[in-house]
Amino acid sequence: MAEDLIISKAETKKEQYTSLIPQIEALLSGEDDVIANMGNVCAALKEQFNWLWVGFYLVKGEELVLGPFQGPVACTRIKKGKGVCGTAWHEQQTIIVPDVEQFPGHIACSSASVSEIVLPVFQNGEVVAVLDVDSEYHAHFDEVDAKYLAEIINLVKL
Repeated sequence: MAEDLIISKAETKKEQYTSLIPQIEALLSGEDDVIANMGNVCAALKEQFNWLWVGFYLVKGEELVLGPFQGPVACTRIKKGKGVCGTAWHEQQTIIVPDVEQFPGHIACSSASVSEIVLPVFQNGEVVAVLDVDSEYHAHFDEVDAKYLAEIINLVKL
């Protein structure tokens, strides 16, 4: 298992992700505890990209419950269909929000959050968690993030 992360100073996000993904694979290799792996994925992403917040919410009944994360304190529970996370879960699709103030029903866990991306995590065709990433900058996330974050969450075996 890798214990150190080499932070890429590459100019493009794509290059940063392609440098980070093999390191995350090594970090998760041989570890079958999903909570530990989610925690390390969050830490690796936070270190590489220095986002405001990155974390997982786990589906428990009809709510998302806060899981491993890096960043300021967060909302503990989110109902299905509520906010960006609950909507991504309900719609079973990635949601990119350039300006959270423009998203109907946005849940402001942190007033510093300005843009957000949320990706559903699937197991056997069902959403079992979401990966939520927040930034303090407008329009911080795009399809490059969606593509590579999807690859990364697929490395976490639930």
